Amino acid sequence: MGYNLRKGTRVLVNAWAIGRDPECWDDPMSFKPERFLGSKVDLKCQHYELIPFGTGRRICVGLPLGHRMMHFSLGSLLHEFNWELPDGVSPKSINMNGSMGLPARKHESLKAIPKKA
Repeated sequence: MGYNLRKGTRVLVNAWAIGRDPECWDDPMSFKPERFLGSKVDLKCQHYELIPFGTGRRICVGLPLGHRMMHFSLGSLLHEFNWELPDGVSPKSINMNGSMGLPARKHESLKAIPKKA
């Protein structure tokens, strides 16, 4: 598969359409983050099913930094705190809907209790 393009041709990639392609994704219009568990999708964007950070030479330089920072931040939170539900809230009754805006917050918060040093 290939195309011949004249020099100077502008090529635009429709990332929105690629991310919703039913040939690449099962039920593409549904939010299912679990679809990436055990997936062979290359986050370095070499197979072009998932390109939220661009691709090729123009890929976002923050992608590797973001991956490292996410693991470091989450690991630090899990290491330094015990996490509990608020009083009177059971795991089955917790409302997992989020709110719009920055930052996106959950309707019910967890309690972060610092571990004793």
